[in-house]
Amino acid sequence: MQSAIPVLSLSIWLPIIGGLFVLASGDKVPGISRWTALGFAILTFLISLLLWTGFETGTAQMQFVERAPWIPGINAWYHLGVDGISTPLIVLTTFITILVVIAGWEVIQYKPSQYLAAFLIMEGVMVGVFSALDAVLFYVFWEAMLIPMFIIIGVWGGPNRVYATIKFFLYTFFGSVFMLVALIYMYFKSGSYSILDFQQLPLSLTEQVWIFLAFLAAFAVKVPMWPVHTWLPDAHVEAPTGGSVILAAIMLKIGGYGFLRFSLPITPDASATLDWLVITLSLIAVVYIGFVALVQQDMKKLIAYSSIAHMGFVTLGFFIVFAIFNRPEAEGGAVLGMAGGMVQMISHGFISAAMFLCVGVLYDRLHSREISAYGGVIHTMPVFGALMVFFAMANAGLPGTSGFVGEFMVILASFQADFWYAFLAATTLIVGAAYTLWMVKRVVYGPVTSDKVAGLQDANGRELLVLGTLAVAVLALGVWPEPLVEVMDASIQHLTQHITVSKLAVAPAAVAALP
Repeated sequence: MQSAIPVLSLSIWLPIIGGLFVLASGDKVPGISRWTALGFAILTFLISLLLWTGFETGTAQMQFVERAPWIPGINAWYHLGVDGISTPLIVLTTFITILVVIAGWEVIQYKPSQYLAAFLIMEGVMVGVFSALDAVLFYVFWEAMLIPMFIIIGVWGGPNRVYATIKFFLYTFFGSVFMLVALIYMYFKSGSYSILDFQQLPLSLTEQVWIFLAFLAAFAVKVPMWPVHTWLPDAHVEAPTGGSVILAAIMLKIGGYGFLRFSLPITPDASATLDWLVITLSLIAVVYIGFVALVQQDMKKLIAYSSIAHMGFVTLGFFIVFAIFNRPEAEGGAVLGMAGGMVQMISHGFISAAMFLCVGVLYDRLHSREISAYGGVIHTMPVFGALMVFFAMANAGLPGTSGFVGEFMVILASFQADFWYAFLAATTLIVGAAYTLWMVKRVVYGPVTSDKVAGLQDANGRELLVLGTLAVAVLALGVWPEPLVEVMDASIQHLTQHITVSKLAVAPAAVAALP
């Protein structure tokens, strides 16, 4: 479906242009860069809402499509479009960016214009990742994400920021190289870089397995899945609060999105053959990483490890579908698992952002992330304490919050695939509650442990605006997930049907018919 208004191009390039404008404005006039950045972030969010309000449910076709020649020599196009999978992720990106700009309003005193410009540019690039329908364009946006995040951690990060940035860059870049090789191979097979053409490209099982493994190398690092997860805790600990929020709320979701846009539809036979691998890695993340989170002394590290465990639910929901296909009596479970993974991605975007912002509020006051440095915060910061407890409960999967909905859907689908999948996945409800409540008990409750804690001031209006907005989002999605599920439904069902059709039996004539 073509769009009369280039909504996607505006959502991509407006924040990038805004970032360059903020960068050029500099810091000579106090506040101008902040208000300019906020204005561009709000305007981008309002434009992205047109994707939601104008989205036509009930169809899996790409909508708001834009297509123009880009690099004719290699048949690469400036090709954009969204479906029910990418639309919620774009709106989440533009929404979270506003909160990041507000959260850093008073906190960032060193080169605020450059800080805010980096986030605006990264916003546009991430929207580009979610909307690109040309593989070259996708790869350019995918790699471009690394640059602003590298700068954010490297300039405004903690004492070990150089180590964290290099590790972050090497892990993500190394995985992406394999994806690039796979994309080039499919271009020579099809003569096109169109992702939609790739999804119809007949491939032998051997070809699919190698392409699947290449995609897995890129997307597993981004999620991140065990055992390529070790860059994430380091990056989170050293990143400023805004960097941690974008990392957890948006960048991890790009890995999950990659599985839905590339791995499953392009290599369905290899995905079915190697589903055991992804399911195993997902369950290890859910169970083992949950126990790793339990022993953390640093609040940011604890939340970082909990993010890895929660993202394990996402990949589990995506790949149990093949086990469900083998059980005809479990009709509908495949769609439930994929939809649960998508809901979990959106929910985790809200909750992880809120948890890192809560840690940021405390860090701004005491300049410590150690759990042992706090205690009795509820006595001096009652409103903030109540919000932190609410987000902690959501992180533990409390019914009525968004954290429950996605996990519950994936666990239900897992039961239809295999009892032991569901049993192991459900342990996160126990382990997650354990490490979350342990942190809350020691930080928020109990007696006031020090004079510094006794002197804390409750959250100010700016902090309450950010946290209160996220609290409403977490509660709304937890109580009424239907609008999100309705937008995703047709695209999820179409993808589920697509991956049931083997590419191995396609006649050779079909290859010649491809663009």
